[in-house]
Amino acid sequence: MYSAQPGSAPGGCLLWSGSFSQQQRDEMAAITRRASLAGMAGMAGLAAASGLAGTSRAQPAPQPPIPPQGIASRRIKHISYSDVGGRSDTVQIMLNRGHLYVGHMFTDGVTTLDARDPRNLKPVHFFRTAPNTRTHHLQVSDDLMLLGNGANIVRMQSYDSLRGYFENNVADSLTNRVPFRSGLSIHDISKPAEPREIAFLEMPGIGINRLWWPGGRYAYVSAHFDGFTDHILCIVDLKTITKPEIVSKWWLPGMNRAAGETSKNPQGKRWALHHMITAGNRGYAAWRDGGFTIHDISDPTNPKLLSHINWSPPFPGGTHTPLPLPGRKLAVVADESNADFCAKGHFPTWILDVRADDNPVPIATMPEPSDRNDYCKLGNFGPHNLHENRPGSFQSEETIFATYHDAGVRVFDIRNQFEPKELAYWVPPPPVKMFDPRPNVAKCAMTCDCYVTPSGLMYVSDWNGGLHVLQYEG
Repeated sequence: MYSAQPGSAPGGCLLWSGSFSQQQRDEMAAITRRASLAGMAGMAGLAAASGLAGTSRAQPAPQPPIPPQGIASRRIKHISYSDVGGRSDTVQIMLNRGHLYVGHMFTDGVTTLDARDPRNLKPVHFFRTAPNTRTHHLQVSDDLMLLGNGANIVRMQSYDSLRGYFENNVADSLTNRVPFRSGLSIHDISKPAEPREIAFLEMPGIGINRLWWPGGRYAYVSAHFDGFTDHILCIVDLKTITKPEIVSKWWLPGMNRAAGETSKNPQGKRWALHHMITAGNRGYAAWRDGGFTIHDISDPTNPKLLSHINWSPPFPGGTHTPLPLPGRKLAVVADESNADFCAKGHFPTWILDVRADDNPVPIATMPEPSDRNDYCKLGNFGPHNLHENRPGSFQSEETIFATYHDAGVRVFDIRNQFEPKELAYWVPPPPVKMFDPRPNVAKCAMTCDCYVTPSGLMYVSDWNGGLHVLQYEG
């Protein structure tokens, strides 16, 4: 016999126990994503009723302060810290030839750090591509850097908190527009301390949010183009590296305003491509409040939709990072928490069964950090990003590294995909200085990106708090 039992994950997935006949296993495999989401929605209701989805939980005694080196569990050691030459608003991190390339959230530009001695990171170069132009996301391979250029959105909008940016179309958000550069720049970084721009592909619009390029001919770019409500997918051909070319675009229905499409996202919900990650001829894409899609990209000039699933509502949304694990036919998908003090409830990091491209099924969520009781009180509590298993970096389909804003870095064991477990964590200190200019954001750590080397060395960014180097000893 077999039985369905409520799982221990906060998402309320069904876990199965007992021994099964082949027919019974086939029945289990046929579970629809609708049934899975319905079960999760029910558990979400129970969570809300019990106070788990808000700030009404009874709080135990106050927690101890967090020291400058943070608080590390077993299996993690703090190695060093850098304020990145005084530009501590760090976002995405890439490693090449012993040097780190770090994008910035608010001050624009890219910093190069000599990281050959991880105990003593040294800034060796900084550049901006153009005034008022944010270049916070980048990709590095083969001594080349692809850099997203776009409007410094925080500087040009009028929102005073996190939620304004996350709950409105980017096309309607630039109320204080000034000149900026929009498009993809390509840089020769064969001399690490002397990056040199060799090409620029203009993309008329508000610009690039993020991109995926592990090397090779094609880059997968999230960009806003004039006439669209928000960031969409565009695929760039890099066959001639000095003459990059857009070969296709894809968007959710309702995003092409210029073509007369009617917006389908509900009020307060933002449908926008955060980014796509590829595995073979499949692309996995996160659309913030618009959900998760799988695409056939065997012909990059004509990406084809295979499936679209959206769990917002009932869950808050913010779908951010879609990490495929192709060897196991799984995907780990992080929903970015985007409201201070848990005002929108709790945001999951999901595990999806993607054996059927046309029917991805959520099967579990990562356990929520529970080592402290004050994360909601501190500010933005919840997932942000995942280490993305890039070529040349730490790669695993069983050990997942995730960032959790004020709860820092979490390392998960997903060998049993139905019951993931936390292996280790590091809690970040609060920022010494706030770089975020918005007056009504919490003064808390905002752990952003985590790049992990094959030896377990972790480079961890914070968009107010600089860059920490940790060692994972799992």
